Amino acid sequence: MSTHAKRERLLLADLLEAVGPEAPTLCHGWTARDLAAHVVVRERRPDAAAGIVIGPLKSRSERVLAEFTGKPYEELIQLIRTGPPKMSPFGLKQLDEVANTVEFYVHTEDVRRAQREWTPRELDPVFSDVLWSRTEKAARMLGRKAPVGLVLRRPNGQTAVAHKGTPVVTVTGDPGELLLFAFGRQAAARVELEGDQDAIGRVTTAQLGM
Repeated sequence: MSTHAKRERLLLADLLEAVGPEAPTLCHGWTARDLAAHVVVRERRPDAAAGIVIGPLKSRSERVLAEFTGKPYEELIQLIRTGPPKMSPFGLKQLDEVANTVEFYVHTEDVRRAQREWTPRELDPVFSDVLWSRTEKAARMLGRKAPVGLVLRRPNGQTAVAHKGTPVVTVTGDPGELLLFAFGRQAAARVELEGDQDAIGRVTTAQLGM
């Protein structure tokens, strides 16, 4: 039975293949090639991937990332499509689902929404609920750098507090859009914002996310 992570993995691989290696993305000014290399390194080189979040290991991570960025683009896409090696922790179905569903969803949108004529995806209700669950659990971490109070709200009224403080900005949107907003893709997320105009301006330019 296909998992959400597996489906998002294949969607990402297909999209990367379709746009080509030099296509822009929303991620750190990376091209599609850079993003593909990042995904492969994260899954296949955990010794280097740690540098993404651990400062002292950043230089090693950058060296390995540069090495993979130099590989043929088609090879990178195939490595994404086939998934991690058997000995990788990501090879475990449960961990893959927990760790990669959001990762691949966000990066798919990083590619999709950076293109000139992108179209939004219509997410099924089950997947939307999965993304909301992940958003709720990660909200405090993703919103920790918010300069004002930040509340994420679904159209059905469910809310998650991403940052306590005043004044408060309330961001309303579908789960996938809220997740992108909280991951620092504020400009690309289709949401509505309520609150003091100065506070809204500050939160839309803040460094949210990991």
